[in-house]
Amino acid sequence: MSTRFPFTAVVGMDDLRLALLLNAVSPAVGGVLVRGEKGTAKSTAVRALAGLLPEVAVVAGCRFSCDPASPDPGCPDGPHGDGGPDARPARMVELPVGASEDRLVGSLDIEKALADGVKAFEPGLLAAAHRGILYVDEVNLLSDHLIDHLLDAAAMGASHVEREGVSVRHAARFLLVGTMNPEEGELRPQLLDRFGLTVEVAASRVPEERVEVVRRRLAFEDDPAGFAERWAGEEAALRERIAAARELLPEVALGDAVLLQIAATCAAFEVDGMRADIVMARTATALAAWAGRGEVTSEDVRQAALLALPHRRRRNPFDAPGMDEDKLDETLERFKGDEPEDDPDPGPDGPGDGGPGGGGGVPPQGGEGPAPETDGPPDAPGEAPAPEPSREPAPQGAGPAGERAAVKAGEPFRTKVLSVPGLGEGAAGRRSRARTQNGRTTGATRPEGALTKLHLSATVRAAAPHQRARGRSGPGLVVRRDDLRQAVREGREGNLVLFVVDASGSMAARKRMGAVKGAVLSLLLDAYQRRDKVGLVTFRGRAAELALPPTSSVDAAAARLEELPTGGRTPLSAGLLRAHDVLRVERLRDPSRRPLLVVVTDGRATGGGPDPVGLAARAARLHAADGTASVVVDCEAGPVRLGLAGDLARDLGGTAVTLDELRADAIAGLVREAQVNRSVRRAA
Repeated sequence: MSTRFPFTAVVGMDDLRLALLLNAVSPAVGGVLVRGEKGTAKSTAVRALAGLLPEVAVVAGCRFSCDPASPDPGCPDGPHGDGGPDARPARMVELPVGASEDRLVGSLDIEKALADGVKAFEPGLLAAAHRGILYVDEVNLLSDHLIDHLLDAAAMGASHVEREGVSVRHAARFLLVGTMNPEEGELRPQLLDRFGLTVEVAASRVPEERVEVVRRRLAFEDDPAGFAERWAGEEAALRERIAAARELLPEVALGDAVLLQIAATCAAFEVDGMRADIVMARTATALAAWAGRGEVTSEDVRQAALLALPHRRRRNPFDAPGMDEDKLDETLERFKGDEPEDDPDPGPDGPGDGGPGGGGGVPPQGGEGPAPETDGPPDAPGEAPAPEPSREPAPQGAGPAGERAAVKAGEPFRTKVLSVPGLGEGAAGRRSRARTQNGRTTGATRPEGALTKLHLSATVRAAAPHQRARGRSGPGLVVRRDDLRQAVREGREGNLVLFVVDASGSMAARKRMGAVKGAVLSLLLDAYQRRDKVGLVTFRGRAAELALPPTSSVDAAAARLEELPTGGRTPLSAGLLRAHDVLRVERLRDPSRRPLLVVVTDGRATGGGPDPVGLAARAARLHAADGTASVVVDCEAGPVRLGLAGDLARDLGGTAVTLDELRADAIAGLVREAQVNRSVRRAA
């Protein structure tokens, strides 16, 4: 087994280390979600945690890690005899983003089940992670059907495997740890709420600290075993402290005054449900045990709120995570009751020494040289801090000729469902029809490779004509490999939704851009819910710009849209040609993901060459020749309409909808009106 980077050798990232250690002390806290930019050692810190967990007692020979003190009566390997218990290190099981459903939950040998009536079950990763850690790197990129299984297992503490009348259940209680880069997309709210704590990590801006990170990493890569040996003392001390905190945990008192503070805090920040209250209570208790105290204090509640609430208070995917700490302090002070005073000095070697967060934190850095200070200013001594980019809108007329300041987007709304026609085979999502591993069964075919979804009736029909020739004499059906049929299923896929947004001066007229941005924001919200990738091309003045390359992060697209200025001429052809180039590259990168082109414009073309209208029509026909599904959102306003957006839609081979028609409630209103008219006609 490869040597892990020592947990105590990780530089900085105090919040992350504290959150992981609290889960080591009390697994009931519910896991950690680590959000941060790439290259910030998120995975390194998580993998290092496994080496600190105590050994696990298991029933000898049980593939499902049953506890000898209370074995699972429904364990597929049971009933367990009186064999002696075994001990093994706590496991950290990694779930790859591209794992199959069978790899996660386990698989059955369908051929043996049909021919012999034997439940031959091969456990999956959920079984391997029982009583350990289940780690998902890039958890935000995990497929929906895998997320559904994770949610079920996390909620019930068990995994159920159903295969055509054959059912297997086993215990699956694990510490869920996920890492993600928010730039690549957000998590579904249901899974987000399953993580007990969340932390944001970023690379240090302190030069001395960055030097120490590089020094330790290079030393580890040169001699992993030797580096780990130099940190063995600190690792052992931290392991002992975790054991001591676990032993103290059941004795920690959680008073009514503290419970009132927890409830008041959750109510003040308007978090959904009651899970936040429970997680905060467990986290505050673990903080007190980690600090070696027998009672929870207000500072423990404050630290617990900062770890447990930021990801639960987001009302929509475009809200930035975080908390108003002034509001938190005000709430805690308002509901503060009598509580014990903290021990001001528990001693340099006591269980409450060192670390951030009020709850004890982590041991000081030790080993190879002194750790750099982490409480200093964010910039090196003698250097002026980098100025933050201004977010104030530019004054009218600033910048290029005719450019106007960015306007705020209107309120988002529920949109009409836009989809790609036909049947695709792309990544699972919720937009367009596709052949998928999950969904309704529409047919059967011979399996290519391993059988994953059996079509039972088709298999029986294929085997039935050969029973006499195969010498069938009993009630059982004689089934061979050639008889097996794979179920063909139809579900929904996610698409690449490429927005081409007109930001010219004509769109800014009569304050139209606010409504246009609100419509695009609504479509982005719809893309988030349907698990699409999105991209953003804008055009104005003399050229088009790829404002956002295709990504799964719709909040990044929303941020670019909010900052979009307007003004100048309308180079419609340039925008369409830029979109054509983007889609051509994306087809090479991901040929199975079908694109949907959404052009947001009033249809005018006043720039890009001597014949801007003709150039735009020819550029549109390029998309039609590629078979790209397209929708033109007609932003033309006023009593006199030229219908140019409709002409553009015809050249694209797509459809045109107005801003009003884009609203789902407008569509529903048309349906209701049609139903009323039909009822009136019948009554007449």
